[in-house]
Amino acid sequence: MLKKLTVLGTTMLLLIACDTTSNDPEIEADFKVSIENIAEAKSYQASAAFNTPVSGSDPAPIFPGEAYELSFEAGVGSRLSFATMFVQSNDLFYAPDGEGIDLYDNMGNQVTGDVTSQIMLWDVGSEVNQEPGLGSDQAPRQAGANTGAADAITNVRLATDDFDNLPAVADVIQVSLSSTGDYGFSLRIENVSNASTLMTSDGESHAVPLAPGVYVIHSAANALFTVGMADYGYGLAAIAEDGDPTDLASMLSEDTGVTQLFAPGVYVLHESANALFADGSADRGEGLEDLAEDGNPADLAASISASNSLGASGVFNTPVGAAGPAALGPGESYEFTFKAMEGDYLTLATMLVQSNDLFVAPSGMGIALFSGSSAVTGDITSSFYIWDAGTEVNEIPGIGLNQAPRQAGTDTGVDEMGLVRMVDDSYEYQSLNEIIRVTITEL
Repeated sequence: MLKKLTVLGTTMLLLIACDTTSNDPEIEADFKVSIENIAEAKSYQASAAFNTPVSGSDPAPIFPGEAYELSFEAGVGSRLSFATMFVQSNDLFYAPDGEGIDLYDNMGNQVTGDVTSQIMLWDVGSEVNQEPGLGSDQAPRQAGANTGAADAITNVRLATDDFDNLPAVADVIQVSLSSTGDYGFSLRIENVSNASTLMTSDGESHAVPLAPGVYVIHSAANALFTVGMADYGYGLAAIAEDGDPTDLASMLSEDTGVTQLFAPGVYVLHESANALFADGSADRGEGLEDLAEDGNPADLAASISASNSLGASGVFNTPVGAAGPAALGPGESYEFTFKAMEGDYLTLATMLVQSNDLFVAPSGMGIALFSGSSAVTGDITSSFYIWDAGTEVNEIPGIGLNQAPRQAGTDTGVDEMGLVRMVDDSYEYQSLNEIIRVTITEL
């Protein structure tokens, strides 16, 4: 009798357990992912002060026979502007016009050689002019910086020879460019004046020192000044009056760098690792190359959709508030929504546009969408990395001719035949937390 009761009790317990399991609901949630471009828009590709003569060890003006030299890198379509003080004056400076000097010709070849013909002598419009070489408020003779009387005409303009003794530009300064590589340049600013270049009304003669200044590589016109308009107030007057490039160099530095963009991408839900790629393995030929090189997610999205091992997926390509697909500029965001169940992971990939074949994505398993039975929410940017697809040789970020913003067509770079890996080249890249923010919320 006891044996029968025991068997009966065991059977009842099994039935109860089976019934409880069958009624457990699957845990699921609706999610929204936001991909924000938080990078700063930059106006200039490169900029810096130049202040130390060739073979010198400390900042100083350059005198006859001396020169400043500096190197920089610039892409096709770039222009060079610089400013250096005509020291025997109140507020005159040498510079190209507002357009700057084109660094490439119409065929995309680097401009090299003597470019002095594009240099002019300008009046910044901040201080009343005295006779060049004699004025008591000019740098060689003034008691201190910024001591002259304010000019009644405040517009930046070509210098006028009010005292009939301004030397020709080419008698004071010689400017030349040379190539240091595919995108590299060297700029030489040489003082070619001599002891009799500047004659003054008292019968004396002088050389014309040139003072420390700044250079800037830009695309839009009027990087340093606009002819006929007042000085911007960023520090050009300090160069033109006192040969001090500190303030202007600092301002330019804050607005110098790569303006990073992100391209349309894909997302996918999955339960096993390496949904789109595997670290240390070659690209699978399923469309990641097109996404990483050209910002085109179509082939990869199609491959994902056709896979039997991957879950729900989609393309994100239209910035919030935009009328159609576009790259993601600073201050813009992509958004997409999906439904997921406990055990699902999320992987997404978007191109780092100012590159040859770099993309942003999580590693390995991607993003776990649940922690226990709770949906994961919040900022998940720390789970993302910059990856190199290994399909195209990398060039200088933001400059390379085979990068999406500048390439003549898709798939134009040199084949790398490499492996997918975290970016490991010699170039500098911004930290992801400075340029992108990925957040996930439960709806």
